[in-house]
Amino acid sequence: MLFAELVATSIAVAATPKRAEKIARLAELLRRLDSEEIAVAVAFLSGELPTGRVGIGWSTLVRARAAGSAAAAELAIGDVVRFLDDVIAMVGEGSAGQRAQRIASFFARATEPEADFLARLLVGELRQGALAGVMSDAVARAAGVSAAAVRRAAMLTGDLARAAQIALADGVPGLAALSLEVGRPVLPMLASTSATPTDALTATGEASVEWKIDGARVQVHRWGGDQVRIFTRNLNDVTARLPELVAIAASLDVTSAVLDGEVLGLDEEEAPRAFQDTMSRFSRAEPGALRPYFFDVLQLDGEVLIDRPLRERLPLLDRAVGTLAVPRIATDDAALAERFLADALGAGHEGVMVKALDGRYEAGRRGKGWRKVKPVLTLDLVVLAAEWGHGRRRAWLSNLHLGARDPESGGFVMVGKTFKGLTDELLRWQTERFTALALREADGTVWIRPELVVEIALDGAQRSTRYPGGVALRFARVRRYRPDREPASASTIDEVRALLPGASRSR
Repeated sequence: MLFAELVATSIAVAATPKRAEKIARLAELLRRLDSEEIAVAVAFLSGELPTGRVGIGWSTLVRARAAGSAAAAELAIGDVVRFLDDVIAMVGEGSAGQRAQRIASFFARATEPEADFLARLLVGELRQGALAGVMSDAVARAAGVSAAAVRRAAMLTGDLARAAQIALADGVPGLAALSLEVGRPVLPMLASTSATPTDALTATGEASVEWKIDGARVQVHRWGGDQVRIFTRNLNDVTARLPELVAIAASLDVTSAVLDGEVLGLDEEEAPRAFQDTMSRFSRAEPGALRPYFFDVLQLDGEVLIDRPLRERLPLLDRAVGTLAVPRIATDDAALAERFLADALGAGHEGVMVKALDGRYEAGRRGKGWRKVKPVLTLDLVVLAAEWGHGRRRAWLSNLHLGARDPESGGFVMVGKTFKGLTDELLRWQTERFTALALREADGTVWIRPELVVEIALDGAQRSTRYPGGVALRFARVRRYRPDREPASASTIDEVRALLPGASRSR
């Protein structure tokens, strides 16, 4: 297929706010793809590169496009794939010049719409409303299968593009043949926010109330005796960086297991260290005082458990990990849950998780089955831009423009600004980082690629006509950056609106 056809579909999808029309246009394109084009087309239309980031900056692309564009479309989707492979392969001495020349020559073959699409794709700026939810539905329609089957396949493979390839090539039988495979990471289940344990239990019913560990999410796979693989919430393999966790997993009395949990840095008295201290361990492959807390089991001794309710999974978790299970109680009593929250805070943890005991493991979804409760209300937002500071901060990018994820449009909706909570060290770091991610600058504001997730503490939300989402944050301040989280998992605009006075949080 010509690359121009994919680009034209992207433009049409971006132009309509109607979800049904987006799905219809995407499905029509998907039906016409050759089998080898499906996975890469789904990735492109979802704003992702199947190769991962290729390290091409905006300035390089501006220079590449300066010579103009082709008058007629002639590039195929396969040509784009080969171009990306070529660029990635160019490493070592003298490679910068070779890469620049290859990029310029390829862009000269692209039409203006193709060049614009490809440039925004390369720097992570493609916002067209074709994120995972819309794309999953489009794949289902094109393949004539249920959307639930596609979502499940994406969960099990950890890759919507791969799930689409299976759905369109093999239909229902191909999707049904998929199962959780030990050694291959699955998308993690995510949690929504509740203000209190009472609110959370209203949404979940009888629940497992657990310590909320302020650590790093890990998925541990153990099989074949002593084979162990450890993945982050973003499905990155960090096995080599966590030798002590590998040893713990290898010592478990199981034949095989897939465990979901957190690892936490502990001090000499076994009290929790700060989140930043735990995350710093992921950049070093040397032993440290890391302690795992496991809270779910997805497979045990050959049996896949994701379709069994949590009340059945938890005894199996205890059998597999014993004292390494996170402290928890099972209850529907709000007063008891409140006391357990106080105990968790007293132990130095950040709150509790409240999980419906009748719930299945719904990987990749942020639903009502899991609720996080923290005394300080927080949201994970994406930095869209920053303003140069004044006075003592005049040399630093300081005031952050914060965006919530809009699942319908595929972009981010600005919900507020803040310069509070930033230490000098953090100001220096973010100024350097933002400069590397800069897209443009005007009137003292630098707009950046929306790649950085920051955890924001706030006192609530209020209605506002200042921002396009109709809502603004109250007393927002920076708690920390979240390198373990991707923009696609940031808090949504609906989660922000749910914090408005009188809004229901039991969604």
